[in-house]
Amino acid sequence: MCNEIGETLDNITPGMKKQWGGAFTETTSELVDRFGQSIETDLNFWQEDIIGSVAHARMLGAQGIITEEESKLIIDGLEKIHEEGPEFLHLDVEDVHTAIEVRLHEIIGPTAGKLHTARSRNDQVATDTRLYLHNELLVVFDLIKKLQGLLLDQGEMYKSALMPGYTHQQRAQPITLGFHLMAHFWSLQRHGWRAERLFELANYCPLGSAALAGTSFPIDRHATASELGFIAPIPSALDATSDRSYLLDALHLCGLIMIDLSRMSQEIVLFSGREFGFLKLSDSVTTGSSIMPQKRNPDMAELIRGRTGRALANWTTLATTMKGLPLGYNRDTQEDKPPLFDSMRKVKDSIKLMHLMLESADWQLDRMAASVRGDFSTATDLADYLASTGIPFRQAHEIVGKIVVGCNRLNCTLEDLTEETLAEMAPEVPVEALSVIQPEGSVKRRESLGAPGPKAIEAQIAHARRLWEAEGFHTIA
Repeated sequence: MCNEIGETLDNITPGMKKQWGGAFTETTSELVDRFGQSIETDLNFWQEDIIGSVAHARMLGAQGIITEEESKLIIDGLEKIHEEGPEFLHLDVEDVHTAIEVRLHEIIGPTAGKLHTARSRNDQVATDTRLYLHNELLVVFDLIKKLQGLLLDQGEMYKSALMPGYTHQQRAQPITLGFHLMAHFWSLQRHGWRAERLFELANYCPLGSAALAGTSFPIDRHATASELGFIAPIPSALDATSDRSYLLDALHLCGLIMIDLSRMSQEIVLFSGREFGFLKLSDSVTTGSSIMPQKRNPDMAELIRGRTGRALANWTTLATTMKGLPLGYNRDTQEDKPPLFDSMRKVKDSIKLMHLMLESADWQLDRMAASVRGDFSTATDLADYLASTGIPFRQAHEIVGKIVVGCNRLNCTLEDLTEETLAEMAPEVPVEALSVIQPEGSVKRRESLGAPGPKAIEAQIAHARRLWEAEGFHTIA
């Protein structure tokens, strides 16, 4: 079985270098070549293509499909290409697979043509993409952990720093900055857990499926799957070359991460404005205006917010492409990689930028604490107190509503209430109720699981730190 088999690059058609063309008597037009070319985006996984080819060449030698000497020659050539880097690859080719094989032919000669024995670009690109996704997810795991660690440290640091809590973007109840920041920790925990599930889901090997129906050569798919770090080969060659659902999962994950980073960014934009004045961003993460010298613009937060739309559109792009495709490889799926590369790049950069913004953030704690006073955000505490005395909560809610109306009429706040004004507005309310309307007390009394009270937030931070210090991402329980 060690006779001359496999494609060589000596008989390719003129013009753009291709891995096919033996049965063609005419060259393709320049427009066809240019429109079908994917080399610029494929270069993103040039290393993964080499790694997959090394495993394939080693298996071919071990199985006697090519000689051990040929296998070693091919592997040595591939390793040299890896050492050289992508700048030595030819770009006047159809895709990265061809670029690497052309360079391999230059280094080792005609034996390079034997590398493509018992495989197709269909299973090759599917393998490359899964390897690329695995490598990218490892980076995302690390970036999520680092941002979570920062949120944990700041949650601990600011666990007693008063600030308003919002619903409907209106002042609702007093909370603390640490409590607020910790909420973002948990969204990242979910994304890390999802990313691990995706890592596992995509960890099956298409290599050896060839075009769609496997091969007549006695290949060992388990060997290549094992060498490449996959759990096992994909059982169906047709499914292996057709499936892009794991990429849709990856784009969905990227979209979800970007949504939460966008929400964090929106808070940064709001909190850093003079209307809030809760936050001053570092010069290192802001930009200025070409005509307004006083401006410090939260451009990075705005760009994360804006580019989230592109990440969401990437999922839609691939889903729209895949919905009409029958089983088997279709050239349409060449369009699966640009959205993937784009979304992964946006996620990594956005997590890094969020870390930079929060790491250098100058929180205006006095302004945040002062803003809690006079906003009636302890009205619920007053209603809860009345309910604790036996008054039905709905009735207590109505009583406190009358008190708020009375305060507005007298142009005062809940904190300004005296025994006399309280008796005038709601004589049925005991004077002891005045003790529950200070913001500090409101936070301290909220000790239910997940609340901002001192004991509750300490328990939450301890829980979060145990998860953060554990390997990987566990569920929140």
